[in-house]
This record gives sequence, structure tokens and C-alpha cells, in this order.
Amino acid sequence: MFLDYNTPTLQKYVATVTAGADSDPQEQARALYYAVRDGIFYEVYGADMSPTGLRASAVLEAGQGFCVQKSVLFAAVTRAVGIPSKIIVTEVRNHLASERMRRMVGGDVFVHLFNAVYLGGRWIKTTPVFNKALCTLYGMDTLEFDPARDSHHHPFDRTGRTMEFLRQYGEFDDLPYDWLLALLRQKHPGMFAGDETPGSGSLLDEAPAASGLTRTSERP
Repeated sequence: MFLDYNTPTLQKYVATVTAGADSDPQEQARALYYAVRDGIFYEVYGADMSPTGLRASAVLEAGQGFCVQKSVLFAAVTRAVGIPSKIIVTEVRNHLASERMRRMVGGDVFVHLFNAVYLGGRWIKTTPVFNKALCTLYGMDTLEFDPARDSHHHPFDRTGRTMEFLRQYGEFDDLPYDWLLALLRQKHPGMFAGDETPGSGSLLDEAPAASGLTRTSERP
């Protein structure tokens, strides 16, 4: 339902991104990883959490989203080239967040999504979520794609803080929409009610090192 990789928009996008990768699944996955990581801006505010807005084709059109949207899109585009993929739902203690976003979600513990793709005879965990620009502004190194090993969380930022994985809820072939929305409302009620909602704000503007960077500065 959500991984609508057969739509013309996604098919055209995938063909463009993977044009130089021939038919090598690892190189196709690599090209798609960086296209989603840096071409879709990481933004919690304004994220469309409706069933329509969470379809992969809608995420691509919007050009932004947070871990939910970006994991849906990456799962879809890898399947478009025949690479099996999953969506993984976890809970982490996160440090890529502004103070305002921490207040909105109720602290530094976040429901967090990333992906697994099947390459070279094994499942590889990978996270095309935090784009290069925001990592720079929040003092973190980017996560790179590695077809030989898992690359699914930032072990340290540049001040020595860690992203701590607290639990894994499950691995899914499609976005478990109703269950996930219930979990997000339970864990982060401030995202859906009150003055500080996903509809207002900007992680870019709230970054401690913001310096005039634009949302489109990384688009391929």
C-alpha cells in the first residue's frame, strides 16, 4: 500500500538515480541510498502523517520528511530494482534534535525507523535518514552506505555523545500504519496536539550551527 514503487513517478526517479549503476544491486542500492539520504531533506515539522502522505510517491513529491517518510521511500525504491527491503521500527536515545524538538517529543527518546536490504546473501541494516547538511550543523558525521556491514546508527557525535538503541519493535514488509501511529501518539503526544506540532518549525533554523544553508542545497 505505502511502497508504491510501480507508479510512473517513482519508476522515473529510480531510473534516473541508478542510470550509472548498470545492473549491480550493490551499486543500485548505494545510488538510491544517497539520493534518499541527501535529496530528501530530514524534517519533522510539517510532516504529512496521513495514509496518502506516507506513500512513497508522495514522500518523493514532498521532498522532505523524517525517519518514517524516508524509510518508506528507500524501501520502495530498492524494491523497484528488485532488491528485497524491510522497514525496521525501533526506539532510540537521539542527539540529532533541537531543544524545541525535544520539548515537542517529550525528551530525547524517539521512535526511530530505518531499513534493511538484502544484498550479497544477507540482510544489511542501513539508515538513509539524516542528510549531510543537518549532520554537519548538528555536529555529527554522516552514516555511509556499506554493503558489507550494518550502518544503522551514529555511535558518537563530535562531542562524544552516543545514539543509544533502547529496543526494536519489529521488522515489516510495509509500513504498519495504524500500529505505528498509535505508538507515536503514545510516545510523543506533543507531536499531534498543542502549540508545538509537526506543522510549525524548522530543524534547519533551529540547528546550533545554522548558517544560511537552504533545504535544496543537497538536491542531486
